[in-house]
Amino acid sequence: MAYHPLTLSHLNIDAYLTWTSLAVVLSIGFVLYRLISFRNPGVKDVKSCKDYPTKETIASMGASTNVDVTKERKAPPAPGQVTVSKILIHPIKSCRGTSVQSARYNPEGLENDRKWCIIDAPRLQVITARESPKMVLITPRIEVDASSPYGGVLSISFPEGSDCESFSIPLNPDEATLKSWSILPEISLWPTHGPIDGYICESLSPSPSPSASAILSKYFDKPVHLVFKGPRPREIDPTTTFPELKATAWYQDMYPLLVLSEESTVSVEEELRERVGTQGIEEGWRTGRVVIERFRPNIVFRGGGPFAEDDWEEIAIGSESAPRISLVSKCTRCLLPNVSPETGERDKAVPFKVLMKFRTGVDPMQKMKPCVGCNGVPDGDGVVRVGDVVFVKKMI
Repeated sequence: MAYHPLTLSHLNIDAYLTWTSLAVVLSIGFVLYRLISFRNPGVKDVKSCKDYPTKETIASMGASTNVDVTKERKAPPAPGQVTVSKILIHPIKSCRGTSVQSARYNPEGLENDRKWCIIDAPRLQVITARESPKMVLITPRIEVDASSPYGGVLSISFPEGSDCESFSIPLNPDEATLKSWSILPEISLWPTHGPIDGYICESLSPSPSPSASAILSKYFDKPVHLVFKGPRPREIDPTTTFPELKATAWYQDMYPLLVLSEESTVSVEEELRERVGTQGIEEGWRTGRVVIERFRPNIVFRGGGPFAEDDWEEIAIGSESAPRISLVSKCTRCLLPNVSPETGERDKAVPFKVLMKFRTGVDPMQKMKPCVGCNGVPDGDGVVRVGDVVFVKKMI
């Protein structure tokens, strides 16, 4: 039999076919192995399921699974563990808040909270303490009077030395009163959002007295108006976690409620003490208090620990059957909390620079912004009282 040696081309073809077949077999085997190793009765979907896999399961998956081994799902607080410790209403946006023992609420927020705001008269732009810190020294007081045709009055007073006299406006102006007031349909709160309407408030003082606008214009040293929210619903934006959200609000920055745990300010102070002398943080902060009023929450909790609400998605207050409050987003923070509610002065560092050190990355969609508190939207009418138990109906 004649011997025919293999040419180089024959060797290349045979080797190629052999290695290709082997690669296919290995690939199929690897895929089957991964499918089997990923199956776990306690895990529905590693990427999206809120039921986190066990540490043992995570370890068996290997580093390529992109699962944080240190992440564990937190249990909801025990019944009675978390209670309402404070309720704050801010009748006029950015002005001083008032602490109350109870408050009614509806899907647009606490009763009388941010139903008024002060606007720059020529520009029709809402003014906040971000640009005018001394606003926090204006004190609105809710004075309920069942015999009054307006249900009472909102009285507004000013700090000593301002040379501005106090005045009062109707707490719940009736239709006849609203018809006598001028309405502004194009008030601007945020440049990226649509216009908001509002009525220019007139004081209850006799006509010879200065008007509400005149008194406030003197305080701000420029023409301004106090306005009451008009009848047109103000729709708010949906969020990443609540893309189908359909709700309205008054003059809040965006969402009807802001909730926060009181232990959070203790955590801020602990972080603050370690940084005194750096980044412009002055020596006085070694003992200075970061009062929770700086963050302007509506409902303050006690018992869950610092920033406990970060892990909550749905709560009920007072009873398990109370209207659900969805915590639709984390509250990203600007420089407004740097304004002292006692002095009206803005600190150059505290608490914003401190928050930037340990409260960024909380909102995965806005990782570079520090977050404190959560924005809430109630799904019905209810009453919240100091001492009420908070029921966490759904965790994140």
